[in-house]
Amino acid sequence: MRFLVTGGLGFIGSHFIRLILAERPACKVINFDAVTYAGNPANCADLESDPRYHFVKGDICDSAAVEEAVSSGIDAIVNFAAETHVDRSILNPESFIRTDVIGAHVLLEAVRKFNVAKFLQVSTDEVYGDISRGASKESDPLRPRSPYSASKAAADLQVLAYWATYEVPVLITRGSNTYGTHQYPEKLIPLFITNLIDNKPVPLYGDGMQEREWIHVEDHARGILHILEHGETGNIYNIGGGNSRPNVEITKFLVSALEKSMETHVTHVLDRAGHDRRYALDCAKVRATGWEPRIPFEGGLRATIDWYRTHEDWWRPCAPASLESISTGNMSIG
Repeated sequence: MRFLVTGGLGFIGSHFIRLILAERPACKVINFDAVTYAGNPANCADLESDPRYHFVKGDICDSAAVEEAVSSGIDAIVNFAAETHVDRSILNPESFIRTDVIGAHVLLEAVRKFNVAKFLQVSTDEVYGDISRGASKESDPLRPRSPYSASKAAADLQVLAYWATYEVPVLITRGSNTYGTHQYPEKLIPLFITNLIDNKPVPLYGDGMQEREWIHVEDHARGILHILEHGETGNIYNIGGGNSRPNVEITKFLVSALEKSMETHVTHVLDRAGHDRRYALDCAKVRATGWEPRIPFEGGLRATIDWYRTHEDWWRPCAPASLESISTGNMSIG
C-alpha cells in the first residue's frame, strides 16, 4: 500500500508513520505537512534515507498541491493535519476553521477524484463535549463547546456526508487525550514536564478537577492503523486508553516525579471560558475488533518524563516566545 499521511511531522502523525515503516515493510508513505509551529522536521529527519518514505511540504487547504500528491497513486489517506490546541482556537478560531474544516473538504474531494480506497479522519473525544457521568459512544450526539472541537465536529460531519452522499470509503477515529514523546510543549503533560525541568511553575486551570482519559501515543497510533485495516467503512471508532485522571492528579504525579513541590511549583490560573469538565470514551466497538491499549499509564508517563529529560535538544528550540506565554499563564492548558 501507498499511504498519504497528512500532518505527519506532528505528534501522533510522526508516530503513525514510524509504526507503518516498522511493521508494514512493503508499504510506502508520503508525509504531507505544512510545517507549522507544531510540525517539527526533527520528528522524521532520520527517515529521509528510507526509500519507502517521501516528504512533501504542502497545505491540505491547497487543492492543487493535494491533488498532485494524490495523483501519484495513493491507496489510503490518513488525515492528522489539524489545528489542535483549544486555547489557540479561542484566540484565533478562523485558522481552525480553515485547516480543520476546509482542509478536510479538500482531501475528501481528492479521494473522490482519484478513487482512493480509504480515507481515515483522525478526530477527538472533544466533539462529544462535556459528559458528567458514563462514557460517550460513537452514536452519541455531538456537543462541541470550543472553536477547536467545533471545527473537528464539522470535519467529522463532512466525512460522514461524503460516505452517505458519494459512497466515499471513509473511517473516523476519535481519540482520547494523548501523551508521549515528541509532543509540542503546549499541552498539559509536555508543558508541565519541561517547565519543571527548568524549575519554573506550572499553570493549572481553576481547581484542577477537570477529568480526562489518557492514551499513550504508541497505543493511539496502533489503534488508528488497526481501524484502517480492520474497521468497517462508514463507521466511527472511539480509541481511548481507559486511564481517567483529574488534571490535578496528573500535576501531582509530574511534580513528585521531577522532585518539586505543589506549594512552590503550581500556579492556579483563571479557568478557561467554556472549559469542559469531563471526557470519557466507551471503547467497546474498537475492542470488539481486537484492539487493546498496551502501555500502562504510570509506566508510560515515567518513560515520557525520561525522554524529555534526555532530549532537551528537541524541545528547547520549540518557539520559545510561544512557550513563555503558555508557561506564565497568559495561555494555559487543560
